[in-house]
Amino acid sequence: MSHTTYNLLWAEAQTVLDEATKIDVEQQSAKPTKDRDYARRIVGTLYLQYIRAVNMLDQCYDQIAQPQKRMLIRKLLDASIGRMLELKHELVNIDLSEYSYFDDVMVERQILPQEAEIRVPTYYRREREKEIKERRQTIDRIMRELGFYEDDATGIIMTEMKATRLIQTHERARQGRLRAQFMKEIRSLKDKIKAEPKEEELEEGARKAALKIQKIWRGYITRRKIRKRVVEEMLLIGMLPGAYTSVAERTRAEEVKEDRRRLQEVRQAEYESALVTIRDEIKKHRGPAMMEEMGDEVRAWFMGYKDQTGKFPDLPTEEAGGSALIFSRQGQAESERSKSTAPSSKESKRGGKGKKSVKEKEEVKKRPEDEEDLGFKMSGSAFLADLMVAGADYEEKWKNLDESKNPAQNYYDDMIRKDKTAEVEAELRKIVDEQLRAELEALQAALDRDRARKGKKAKKAAKKKGRRGGKKGKKKKEKDLTPDRTTESLFEELVTNGIIKKYPEVSITSFVGERSYANHELRVKGHDPPPSLGDIRQVILEYCIMPLGSPQVHKNSPIVRSVLIAGPQGSGKRLLINAICTETGATLFDLSPANIVGKYPGKSGLVMLLHLVSKVSRLLQPSVIYIDTAEKTFMKKVPKTDKTDPKRLKKDLAKLIKGIGPEDQVIVIGTTRLPWECDQKLLQQAYHKMILIPRPDYASLSLLWTEQLFQYAGLSRQFNTSSLARLADGYTVGSILAAIKDVLTCKRVLQLRMHQLTHAEIINVLCKREPVYKEEEEEFLTWFTKTPIGRRKQKALEMEAEKIKELESAQP
Repeated sequence: MSHTTYNLLWAEAQTVLDEATKIDVEQQSAKPTKDRDYARRIVGTLYLQYIRAVNMLDQCYDQIAQPQKRMLIRKLLDASIGRMLELKHELVNIDLSEYSYFDDVMVERQILPQEAEIRVPTYYRREREKEIKERRQTIDRIMRELGFYEDDATGIIMTEMKATRLIQTHERARQGRLRAQFMKEIRSLKDKIKAEPKEEELEEGARKAALKIQKIWRGYITRRKIRKRVVEEMLLIGMLPGAYTSVAERTRAEEVKEDRRRLQEVRQAEYESALVTIRDEIKKHRGPAMMEEMGDEVRAWFMGYKDQTGKFPDLPTEEAGGSALIFSRQGQAESERSKSTAPSSKESKRGGKGKKSVKEKEEVKKRPEDEEDLGFKMSGSAFLADLMVAGADYEEKWKNLDESKNPAQNYYDDMIRKDKTAEVEAELRKIVDEQLRAELEALQAALDRDRARKGKKAKKAAKKKGRRGGKKGKKKKEKDLTPDRTTESLFEELVTNGIIKKYPEVSITSFVGERSYANHELRVKGHDPPPSLGDIRQVILEYCIMPLGSPQVHKNSPIVRSVLIAGPQGSGKRLLINAICTETGATLFDLSPANIVGKYPGKSGLVMLLHLVSKVSRLLQPSVIYIDTAEKTFMKKVPKTDKTDPKRLKKDLAKLIKGIGPEDQVIVIGTTRLPWECDQKLLQQAYHKMILIPRPDYASLSLLWTEQLFQYAGLSRQFNTSSLARLADGYTVGSILAAIKDVLTCKRVLQLRMHQLTHAEIINVLCKREPVYKEEEEEFLTWFTKTPIGRRKQKALEMEAEKIKELESAQP
């Protein structure tokens, strides 16, 4: 696509953002509402609009080559992602569920399901591709040195048993060929011995055989033509997937995208070079004049202030803004207030602060009750102001810009000059301020001598010194147990001990599942439908991938420190862990009980392990700290057969999670298939979000069967996957994938064109695997209702039922 196409896409995204921010600002000042459905519709509409904007802006940022545009688009993209995540947390509080459904809103706004699907921004990985590749290569090198990887140069190393079986197979095949040849010779001898039939009998038999063959052949080719015609018609109208998909256009599109990305790098290098060149040019040619002008301006203010008050003013400090603060209204007001404040004002300020803090504490105590009384009100946003500023910047600079003279998408010189002039001015002002402070001291000293008031200067100096002495309390810094170690050596140690692991790269889209499109309607009718696999994928994106991939988003969005993923065996928990790491380019730390057994023994060893994980995860962020069988950490009683010491992290895990701050792109993710077999209070304290993967529904199973089976070209496009989706109800995705792998071996795939696949083949293999029984499913649901979000929802449902009963009893 051309530059114009992406400019139009940016304009469309900006229109969506303008509409969303307008509603957002109105809702910030709106009165609280008790109507939860109304609140859900408003917040849901904004949420969907921001998702659409994020998806469009991601395409623009990935493909637009002009560097100054990309800077603004990146600000818009990060702010849109952050606001989307804020609204997600609002929806959780409104629906009292981790899953929100917008069937009605999407119909009303005419939004397609594909538009409401969050796509991972391309820059999460692309801008760190080199770093990610080097890290994976380092892991490979360390593992190879430790002997975990075998070099290919040594050839295939075979055990004695495998070699014996190979020899036996070939020998039996040789003997079989010899016997077949021997039997063939015997049959030919028998045929020669038989009496030859008469010529008339041979001709009649040949004629009958020919007619029979012709009849069968003509019927076969006619039926084949009809079937072919029906399939072609179904393919034409899109009712059947094609056996072969041409990738030529897709490959060409990817090549064009890569060309544009290379152009981006060229334009970015030119832009960065221009920043330095233009800055030096401005400083060299205009710097002296700017300094002289600023000095004269401030000196004139000095003398004017002295003429009015009879004394020289104090020049604001560099931290406060220096002389630039003087010429703003706010600076003048602040200066006047500071001059008019009496020396005893410190005590009054302290008293005021104390009163305010008490008042704030009282408000915080009363807030939960007020919220129940007043209803829902939109919380403040850390990103809305950035969105509005960036939107105004777009309106001012880019919306009506004529780019007909810049088809190559080079940088705009005038924009750089404007920004660098302000930057040089700020830099030179600091130098001018230092000179003026020296002049001001000399003038004040001369004035003091003239008025014989030498004590005044000493008092002022003492006063200033007292102000500088005040410092804010800082957070206690954790002691570094490895101050003399490099990041590379720490990384190598953790890889050697198997704590940092290499993971297979898979996309989040590999977690196949359909979204729910009617669950809101079911909720309105009083049901509580389980989420589908597509909803699980969306929640993983919202809690794990989207915040973790960007430092700006993670720092300001609602923080999610830890997530617990629960589900039966084969439901895709480990696939989700790998997808999270892949999409964000994260480093994977494995603290599973089975993985750390025997490593870093003793109390001091455990302290060192947690220190290394905490330190290296921040140095190599984004990072994912993975804990398999998470319930074992908080088991009340460990079985005697379990030798992994699973409760080793029980006391320190909560501390590790609590230490993760907004500036740390680190998340702890646990997985479990028996979440009820532990202390629930400790489990809920450690994991802030809990996600239950349910058994796949019909829509997800149908999509899974279709995607997995129709990737084989030899399979008939009329193969009925709907019946398989019904028959496989209760089986996990892992069981289904394993069954397909067992059935469609290499030999069976080659036979597909002559011998079509049948449902019985798959079902016979699938039946040998364990499904998710009703008892196990009920245990998962019972456990989930006892989680914090489950209890909140249960309480809300009970209160709603009581209100309905009261209304019914009040009616005559």
